[in-house]
Amino acid sequence: MSVGEVVLNRVPEPFRSIAYRHRELVKFAVVGGTCFVIDTALFLGLKNTVLTAHPVTAKIIATLVATIVSYVLNREWSFRTRGGRERPHEAALFFLVSGIGVALNSVPLWISRYVLLFDHAHLSGFGVQVADFVSAQIIGTLIAMAFRWWAFKKFVFPDANARPRLVMVDVPPVDAPTSPRR
Repeated sequence: MSVGEVVLNRVPEPFRSIAYRHRELVKFAVVGGTCFVIDTALFLGLKNTVLTAHPVTAKIIATLVATIVSYVLNREWSFRTRGGRERPHEAALFFLVSGIGVALNSVPLWISRYVLLFDHAHLSGFGVQVADFVSAQIIGTLIAMAFRWWAFKKFVFPDANARPRLVMVDVPPVDAPTSPRR
């Protein structure tokens, strides 16, 4: 039994049935949550240290790092049974879709800073932090996540069950006798 199955068996009904039925989406959300933490930590770290004058650049760098982690986790876990493309083609499409996601993720921050002028000239330091977090990490992430979910299933990993599931089988140890010798 996998770790995921152990965890799901502890979830009460009717949520367990919903989670099983939508396990691909649940896995995508877990990967997204993990990458959200990576993205947020990098964004806030860069924006408040070496890129204080360039918050959009900090956001783009943070999102790119999180996207690389996302590719590995989505390919090997969330969409591990999906495929239908050669790996270089799949990776190119993944990063193209993710690049569009980076742009979609950055647009709300750009609007917040340069159109609505939620910057240090117009807000307190705390106000700027809140505006940046809400625009980049909440609004931008939700927009990009919805787009990526749709595009990954439609273009990057289009064929369900293209790769076989790994089935755990009880196999006797190599040194264990399989039948009595005569």
